[in-house]
Parts: sequence; structure tokens; C-alpha cells
Amino acid sequence: MAEDLAAAIAKLYADAELALLEKLRTALMDGIDSPLWAEIKLRSIGDLRQAVEEVTVALQQDADGAVGQALADAYGRGRQAAVAELGALDTGREAQARRVLPGAAAVDRLAASYARDTRPLYVRITRAILDVYRSVTSRASASVLLGGLTRRQATQHALDQFAQRGVTGFTDSAGRSWELAAYAEMAVRSVSARAAIEGHVDALEELGVGLVIVSDAPLECEMCAPWEGEVLSLGPGSGPRTVRVAAAIQPTGLRAAFRPPETVAVHVAGSLVEARAAGLFHPNCRHALSAYLPGVTTRPPHHPTPGTTYKDTQRQREIERNIRSWKRRQVAATTEADRRRAGVYVRKWQAKARENVAAHPHLRRKPAREQIGQAH
Repeated sequence: MAEDLAAAIAKLYADAELALLEKLRTALMDGIDSPLWAEIKLRSIGDLRQAVEEVTVALQQDADGAVGQALADAYGRGRQAAVAELGALDTGREAQARRVLPGAAAVDRLAASYARDTRPLYVRITRAILDVYRSVTSRASASVLLGGLTRRQATQHALDQFAQRGVTGFTDSAGRSWELAAYAEMAVRSVSARAAIEGHVDALEELGVGLVIVSDAPLECEMCAPWEGEVLSLGPGSGPRTVRVAAAIQPTGLRAAFRPPETVAVHVAGSLVEARAAGLFHPNCRHALSAYLPGVTTRPPHHPTPGTTYKDTQRQREIERNIRSWKRRQVAATTEADRRRAGVYVRKWQAKARENVAAHPHLRRKPAREQIGQAH
């Protein structure tokens, strides 16, 4: 429900990174043939800092506003899903759900969580750009003095290295550095998915629904696989168990008057809190929840993906990272020859993307994930 909400926000970060890379290249290449180049660069670092901070301030304002709206949309979608699930069976509870306004407190809390998690990114952006600037200035000067690479070549080499990795704003538990836009997209997907789930669960709890069922998602990861198609409780209980609950549809008329409510046995795999603690709904998770109506809801059929594994999807992500990396090197190129060389590698990795998708029919190529934004 929330996947598309991250795309526009990820583009904000990608556009900002591209603008920052261009500012860095321009700042370094200005007057590069002057014998006083190193001295001029050291004196002008304050100008670059100001330019970078202007971009990051605008990015933070735009992103925080867009995230707030995305979270409100995601929370509302979650509530609407609950309404739709109950509408066919219980018009009274459906009408009640429609009258309840989205939980502003929950949305505000999640927005504050996102702002807190991403705040260090903006400090990291300025530091990363200025570190490269200082490093290029000192190394390029040293290379010329030592009779090695020319200043222009040394500058291009350093820009290539920076463009290849991008602005890395976050390192995960496995030690992998995330690109700025990739991390922002992951963070937005994660928090907006939480908003959709919370909106869904809040509405269900208000309407007296205490059980939910996990969807089947193709190419699931190892953390999510144990929970696919399983029923979870919204209450405090934990652990697998079988419970008897009232059926969602009860007999009516005289028949109902002389019989106790019908019940059904339901196997509950655990609580929602327990499943999330075990890894379900991790960042970029593709699973969803829906209301479990005893005696009505059936478990989703499992859809196998022959010839394709979760590992294959990660290979696709790797290819996308390489395409973005070489596109950044195109932007950072200081000569036409370097720009053409980077373009050759862009096309090579794009060919690998086509080959990977062709070899795995269940994969879909997403051109937006291969982009690095548009210049400002």
C-alpha cells in the first residue's frame, strides 16, 4: 500500500546528490590551470560549504514536508483497507470506521521518528563533500609536485572515486554503506509501511477485530517466509496456539435464537508484535496484512517462483547500484573522453540488467531505480 509513496521522496535525494556532485566538480575545476589553484581552493572552501548547506537545508525542508504527507496518506490507506475488508460483512462497523478520522498522533509520531533517523544524513552530506574537496586539493597539489599525475588527472581520479560510491549516509549492521537516495528511499518505505500497518491495525482494533493474516509475497526473504499466510493476534498473547473464536457470519432468525453462537478453531502463529520483532515488515518488506474473519477468510495460496530466488532480486539491486554509480561518474567527468568512457560502462551494466530480467521472468526491471535524478 505504501510502496509508491517513497518514489517521489527518493527522487528529492537523488536530485540533491546530483546537484551536489556538480557543485563539487565545478568548484574543483574552476581555475584548475592556475599556478595558484591550491591556494585559491583552500580560500574558497567557505563558499562551497555555504552552497552545500543551502542544498541540504532545502532538501531537509522538502523531504520532511513530503514525508509528512506520505505518512498521512499511508495511514489513511491502511484505515481504508480495514473498511473495505469489513464492508461486505458488517455495514454497521463499516459505517463506524468511515466516521473515524485518521490518527494524527500516530502520523506525527512516525514523522518525528523519520526526521530523527535522517537528521544525521544532512550533517554527513556537508562533511562528505568538504572532505573530498580538501582531499582532492591536497592530493592534486602533491601529485604535481612529485611529478606524477597532472592536477587535472588527479582531480578526475578523486571525483571518479567519490562518484562511484556517492554520498554514503548510513552503514548497516553488515558494514554496507548505503547511497544517500537509496537509504532515504529505504527509510521512507519503512516508515510509510509502518504508517499503513498502524492505520490498518488501529481501525481493526477499534472495530473489534483481533486477528490478521499475513499476505503471500513472491520472492520472500528468509525472515519473512515463516510468517507467510499465517494468522497473527493483535492482542498481547504470544507463541503459536489454537483458539476458538466466534465465526464472522452467524445464523440469523429463529435458528439463531435457539442456538449458541457458532465458533471455529483458528491456529494463531503468534502476535503481530512478536512477528515484527522476528523480522516481518523489515525495511523494503513486500508483505501486507488483512483482517482475518473466522470462518470466512482463507489462507492465501502460495505462489512459487520457479527459477528465481531472493538472491536473484539482490543481484538486480547490485546491477542498479552499478548503473547509478557510472551515471554519477558521467556527471563528475571533467573531459569528454571521461564522459564517453563512463557512458560505455552505463550501457554495459544496462545490458546486464536486461540479461538478468530475461533470465528470471518473475523479475521486473524498474528504470526509476537506475536513475540519479535531474540536474537543478
